[in-house]
Parts: sequence; structure tokens; C-alpha cells
Amino acid sequence: MPTTTGGLAPAVEVRGLRKSYGGKAVLDGLDLEVRRGECFALLGPNGAGKTTTIEVLEGVRRRDAGEVAVLGEDPATAGRAWRARIGVVSQGEGAGQALSVRETLDHFARYTSTPRPTDELLAAVGLKEKADTRVGRLSGGQRRRLAVALGVQGRPELVFLDEPTTGMDPVARRQFWQLVRDLRAGGTTVLLTTHYLDEAAELADRVGVIAGGRLVEVAPPAELGAALRREATVRWRDDGGWRAVPTETPAAVLRDLLAAHPHAEVLGLTVTRPDLEDVYLQLVATPGGEPR
Repeated sequence: MPTTTGGLAPAVEVRGLRKSYGGKAVLDGLDLEVRRGECFALLGPNGAGKTTTIEVLEGVRRRDAGEVAVLGEDPATAGRAWRARIGVVSQGEGAGQALSVRETLDHFARYTSTPRPTDELLAAVGLKEKADTRVGRLSGGQRRRLAVALGVQGRPELVFLDEPTTGMDPVARRQFWQLVRDLRAGGTTVLLTTHYLDEAAELADRVGVIAGGRLVEVAPPAELGAALRREATVRWRDDGGWRAVPTETPAAVLRDLLAAHPHAEVLGLTVTRPDLEDVYLQLVATPGGEPR
């Protein structure tokens, strides 16, 4: 596979990835590239293949076809040294129930050569007050925070975060966002899946939208769906009710509208463009218009 700018291979390179279950294609020739040091967010509806993609990249699920390189190695055959370079936060439960939060972090710290300090991790994921609580007594959101702490404990070069903030309250989500920023600032590459568009917009350098088993678009959040964002809608109210005009030249529509009402206010006048949610829904829509 080709290298990127500066001669460094991307952290993740995927070409023609295919995976089927029961004869149904979940991934149908997916191509993906994640640059070193960036935060890349995968967006897509349930069943689009986000988790399957992550699991193939982590080496825990075998692919049917395609080329995959993660930190320069094929995850399907990579060994223990490669696994020490990645961090994983999956959707499942990863910690035992009997140990306390602190004991759990201290236990798993023994399996990495350069663990982050336990107190630092507890603060980063908002679990300082729960340090001595048994894992089995944590809420679902608190267990999610612990999973995040375990996933980044070994200072990985690349960390996979599969819907990491599911079940977190707003305060915990913000704390997690800061943790991701700190990881990226330290040079860690982050690949996350999320259902939260605000999370992708806040954290990601680039966003990839999966639909139909492929990436339908990749761009920085502010540029996603650029072609869709070009069209604005001018809306106003007149004697006949509400009027709405879609246009790529809203200034011209406004000029004509104001000229037609030189001595009166144009009631309810607004000019809007599609936001990230509007663009996302259009990108994952089927020809019939319903998200898939």
C-alpha cells in the first residue's frame, strides 16, 4: 500500500474490505485511511458495519477479502508486540466484578511496560470518587468510563474507541472529550465510532460516513457534504402562507424578494443551510429517502 506525506505509512490502511454474515454483505469493498496522529470518526446507522470494521482492524474478527494494514502489520497475523501498541475500548464489558476500580487499574497496569498513573486515569475519566467501589456496583455509564481508562492505560500509539460515551452523562462525556484531546495532543492516533454528531464535530479531524458497506464520504466535519451544503433555503410568510425557495444563490433571491416588498416587512424571513445532522441523514439515505 502507498505511503502518505513525509514517508510515514498511515496508521490504518484498508482496501476493498469485505465481510458477510449469512450471505448478507455488511462490508462491501470498504476503503479507509487513517493518518497518524489524527482523530478519525466513523459515523453510520446501526448495522452499517462500523463495529465490524473496528473488530477487523483490532484483529478479533476475520475478513472475507481485502487488504488491511494497522501500524504497518496485518491484524490477522500480528503478534503480541503489535497488540501492545494498540488500545481497545469495545462495546462489551471488559473488567471483572469483584475488584475495586483502583484495584482493576492497578492489576492491568502490570501487563504494560509504560502504564499511565492510576490517579491520572481516574481523574481523566471522572472516577476518582469511585476508586474504592467494586466494579460490580458501578452504573453502566461508570463501567463505560472504566473501559475507556483500561483502553488508554498503556499509552497506545493507536486507540480504537467503539461508541465510547454510550451511557455516559453529559459531564462524563465532556471529561472523555478532554481525554481524547489530550491523547491526540500527545501523538496518539484515535479511531472512534459514535452515534453522536456533536461528538464527531467536536473531536474529529476527519469524519467518514458508512452506508451500504462502504465509505460514502470522508471530510473534516465542517466540510462534510459540501455539495449538499451549497443549497440554502429562503423561507418567508406572505398572504398565501409560508413560502420556501431552495437556491444556491440566496443573495439573489433575497434581493428580488426585498425589491418586491419595498415598503413592507417580509414576515418570518430566514435563510438556512443544511447542518451536520441534515447532511448525515442525506448521506445515509436510501433512494427511497429513508435512512438505512
